[in-house]
Amino acid sequence: MKGTPRILSRDAPDHTPANPVHNEAWISELLINRGIKDPHELEFSLQGLPSPDSLPDIDVAVQRICAAIEQQQRLMIVGDYDCDGATSTALAVLALRAMGAEHVDYCLPNRFVHGYGLSSAVVDEAITGKPDLIITVDNGTSSVEGIEHAKRNGIDVVVTDHHLPGDDRPQAVALVNPRLSQSDGGFPSVNIAGVGVIFFVMAALRRALAARDWFESKNIPPPNMARYLDLVAVGTVADVVPLDGVNRILVMQGIKRIRAGHCRPGILALLQAAKTDHSELQTDTIGFRIAPRLNAAGRLDDMRQGVACLLADDIGEARTLAAKLDQQNSLRRQISTDMTAQADAALSAMATDPVQQTQSGDVGDHMSLCLYDERWHEGVIGILAGRFKDKHGVPVVVFSRAKHAADAADNDGNTTTPAKYEIKGSARSIDEFHIVDAFKRINLRHPGLLNKFGGHAKAAGLTLAEDNLSTFRAALDADVRDHFGGIKPDARIVTDGALPADCFHPQAALELANLAPWGQAFPMPLFDNRFCVTGVRVLRGKHLKLQLAPLDSADALCGGPVDAIFFSPPDELFVETAQANGASEVLPASRIAIDDRVRAVFELKTNTFRERTTAQLNLIYLQLL
Repeated sequence: MKGTPRILSRDAPDHTPANPVHNEAWISELLINRGIKDPHELEFSLQGLPSPDSLPDIDVAVQRICAAIEQQQRLMIVGDYDCDGATSTALAVLALRAMGAEHVDYCLPNRFVHGYGLSSAVVDEAITGKPDLIITVDNGTSSVEGIEHAKRNGIDVVVTDHHLPGDDRPQAVALVNPRLSQSDGGFPSVNIAGVGVIFFVMAALRRALAARDWFESKNIPPPNMARYLDLVAVGTVADVVPLDGVNRILVMQGIKRIRAGHCRPGILALLQAAKTDHSELQTDTIGFRIAPRLNAAGRLDDMRQGVACLLADDIGEARTLAAKLDQQNSLRRQISTDMTAQADAALSAMATDPVQQTQSGDVGDHMSLCLYDERWHEGVIGILAGRFKDKHGVPVVVFSRAKHAADAADNDGNTTTPAKYEIKGSARSIDEFHIVDAFKRINLRHPGLLNKFGGHAKAAGLTLAEDNLSTFRAALDADVRDHFGGIKPDARIVTDGALPADCFHPQAALELANLAPWGQAFPMPLFDNRFCVTGVRVLRGKHLKLQLAPLDSADALCGGPVDAIFFSPPDELFVETAQANGASEVLPASRIAIDDRVRAVFELKTNTFRERTTAQLNLIYLQLL
């Protein structure tokens, strides 16, 4: 984060439960601060899942899919090119085949050719498979033209999706989206990911087919829907949807299956490629080990590779596919590193460029960031936007030149540069600023400025003409400035206060782990304590390994030292020193020294080494006092 963030304590609710929700007072407090009102909310039985009956259009969707299976019509699943889309696609294909559908195929849009959703071009591609019915997963709510194109070609469309609806609704046979049912109470969670929506649709389909004696007539066993919860867990965590009660059950049940090895061979293979033990899987393992490898396929090439890995029944085949995804992820990391360096240089240039300053204000006081480089890979700009949002604490949009806007060739074969390119942007926003609503306001104030846009409150995409970038940059900055009343949104860290002095031990960390899954809207506890440094090392030239002894309010030691690790801390925590023995190489050394007093924000974790488990603090912020 740029500068010194504000460290805030999590707000307590207005009304606290009459009875504690946990037998440890400090854990009970942090759970109450996350909205837990009853200990039963921490139970993860599948019986706690709601019925799919309150999903909009669920009956119509199920009836149409039942008819397709009974008549053995051709089904085409149309997914998306991210992890949620890949897991949704795999789940739909596997479940439909298990229910006796003999003709099931899938089609995925290419990020660089088709863009997002069921466009007319994607329908044309799907038509080659001669489908009678298209079932969208994780998309379709805004695919008005694509669905109309499918209808003109005699193809029915059932939409299953979770994205925010636009002003126009597509004329699909059924539109199953929990966000469309809230006016009358509706489905109890609007937060389920695309993979969660198709899971409930398939559960309702299984029930309907059983009621029609379909499985008995075909002498096939009805599939156990729990077998697909590994895919649901991966897609839900990867899509960073809020972990409300429904999602917590789905994710925890899926994690339990993966830990036990009862999961798709592709998931095991991806964890093996990441050198990660499946028996120790947590939500952050999915977010940092599985999801990036699956997403790499959609970011750099074709998500069909990711879906093929998830569909593989043989572990050997799955390992081969996972190895390719791992290689793509390594390439994606290198591209991302290079782009970050280029963006940092561009930001430095903005500080001294009077043109840029007039477009977005003094760069030191910017309310938002809009960065563009025609060289940047459009599959990686979302990662870059997220990094700069976290670093600077403001909404960020990163643009690249759309791949399909390549140089044209004249009749003599010479390349010509069009007067206007379309550029594609990926936006990431902070908690207090709904980025899609901002795009709507900008679109009203500047008609025609945005070619198209869509997404979620904190993550969205858009396209516009390259010549319009300056206008958009100024419009976004003005909108953010107006929203915050001219006061710059600052970087902040919300914590659960100080960890009690008697809780720096592995059992306390295990107590927290047992309350998982932690994630979006149910964040892993962060603690804010003061320490004395008793040991410090630099690992691999970029990480800090520390021993920290807790201090009380009087600056006295109140416990023995505990191990702490800070992965890739900010550069200001290092100094450069010449290598010993006269060598000319300059190496990083820690600015933190033994006996220093520091303030640290951290997660309480465990570390097992040589069969001994100890507490470990995973640092996210460190300040020298």
